[in-house]
Amino acid sequence: MIEKGQKINDRYEIIKNIGEGGMANVYLAYDTILDRKVAIKVLRGDLSNDEKFVRRFQREALSASSLSHPSVVEIYDVGEDNGTFYIVMEYVEGKTLKQLIKKRGSLTLSESIDIMLQVTDGISHAHDSYIIHRDLKPQNIMIKDDGMIKIMDFGIAMALNSTQLTQTNSVMGSVHYLPPEQASGKGCTIRSDIYSMGIVFYELLTGNLPFKGENAVEIALKQMRDPIPSIRKKNSSIPQSVENVILKATAKNPKNRYSDAKEMHADLLTVLNEDRMSESRLTFKYPEHETEELKPTKKVVKEEIRVKAKEEKEPTEEVIAKPVDNEEYFDEDEGHKSSKVLIALIVILAVLLIGGLSAFMILGRKVPDIKVPDVSNLTVVEAENKLKEYGFEVELETIKEKSSIEAGKVIKTEPKQGRSIKKGSKITIYESIGSIYKIEDYTGRNYIEVKTLLENVYKLEVKIEKKDVDMEEKDWKEQEIVAQDLPKDTEVQEGDKITLFIPNIVEVYPDMVEEGWTVEDVQAFCDQYNIKLTINYVKTSEKESGTLLSQSRTAKTPIINGSTLKIEVAEESNEETPDPTTSPSPSPSDTPSPSPSDSSDNKNR
Repeated sequence: MIEKGQKINDRYEIIKNIGEGGMANVYLAYDTILDRKVAIKVLRGDLSNDEKFVRRFQREALSASSLSHPSVVEIYDVGEDNGTFYIVMEYVEGKTLKQLIKKRGSLTLSESIDIMLQVTDGISHAHDSYIIHRDLKPQNIMIKDDGMIKIMDFGIAMALNSTQLTQTNSVMGSVHYLPPEQASGKGCTIRSDIYSMGIVFYELLTGNLPFKGENAVEIALKQMRDPIPSIRKKNSSIPQSVENVILKATAKNPKNRYSDAKEMHADLLTVLNEDRMSESRLTFKYPEHETEELKPTKKVVKEEIRVKAKEEKEPTEEVIAKPVDNEEYFDEDEGHKSSKVLIALIVILAVLLIGGLSAFMILGRKVPDIKVPDVSNLTVVEAENKLKEYGFEVELETIKEKSSIEAGKVIKTEPKQGRSIKKGSKITIYESIGSIYKIEDYTGRNYIEVKTLLENVYKLEVKIEKKDVDMEEKDWKEQEIVAQDLPKDTEVQEGDKITLFIPNIVEVYPDMVEEGWTVEDVQAFCDQYNIKLTINYVKTSEKESGTLLSQSRTAKTPIINGSTLKIEVAEESNEETPDPTTSPSPSPSDTPSPSPSDSSDNKNR
């Protein structure tokens, strides 16, 4: 536990603990450099010791830091300090939607729609940046006193997508909002966030969760198979148009949901229009469940028809005969025991005939050749699911290799992509463990951004040096990378070193005299660069008063803070210079008469 007053990275001073969870503790802190309050989320438990998770967490958090939207909490910094992994975020004063629901129960219709409009707008912005939240729930949505909302935890949610959660609270908190495809391990798309938003909308309007259970598995199964309860049965005043938004967002089949958050946002904007008040209940275009169970047959005749139909189709590996109650095959009006025995024998013979015929068809059928699909750059789970869909078996153990491909994703398969092999063959997956990274061309980018990426994500040692540049060639920026010592596509591993060069920008004195600077201009310049200014006024009639005549530091001389600059400034002369050839002689009256003292002095002399 981090104590009050402790500093993280010698910058963020902890003020107090403001939240705890299964994944992280959240603290209110003071940024001593930028003089502002921030929220710091510090990873805890097994997650901090999981190197693979930490790498993904840092990478995804950096990606999420690019988001800039009024409804998304801004991420300021991501880093590590003596084994403590943290993410610095915008501090939002308010409460979570979960806290609000617990306090008030259901919200009003207008409040709920206003909140969802903000949520869909924020998520739409994230989706435009190819970022999926994957863990949308009221616990991750802050609401301020003015009603504005802020969506949190993009980085952590994305990183957790490929990590097995062992924290019970985290699982139970998320599974209530988990889309069916994510619960079944099929991966996430932008429509997965749509489903979670639909559950959040339901909870805002009713104050309750649609699916409950004693454990996470039970709830996940309900997410996959049970239709969402009708909110109109709980509150008949809610228009059908509003319920239709929830029905469409929480459809089990992603094809039946909104295509993206923008479409859901647009639907919410018109949901209370008068022309939608008489809207009928939504029906789905596509089946909600891809497969449906076969209904049990009741008569031998029907079973025979099914067998004949199967002879015309490619046989499958489904169970042909199931244990049945013999009473289904007898007419209760026929009480003769011999008839029952006879019919039972016919049933047994029919089953044996069906089994033999199916076995012959399966064994005698030629196994088709199938091309191995491309599963590179998919996660191992996604690759396994895709290969199984094609009819292949997958080796339980993956072969792990270093690669430039992101850790945890597939490099290749054996047999290779594109080869035609028998259906049912075993495929071996080669999984990337990362480590190898190809250097990019970073010139022109901000060195702070690149340094953070290389140090925190790829664990490289980054050195920053200044380099002389031609200031006339380009208007260089102080934080712009002008060169690097490792060329593009150089392969590096954790611990390797790279030097980034930024411009050595030297400020020089301008030609103040030639450019016609005023005394005020020069004074402002000196104030900016901490230069002591000395002004010498020269009387002259040749220059206009206030004109700069000279400067002690010539143009293009480097500016040094604390130095002295002397300037000469013209001052208008009001006195005329006398001409000795025309000056009049003094008159007797102009000659001073001697004083009495002067007379006595003369006498003495």
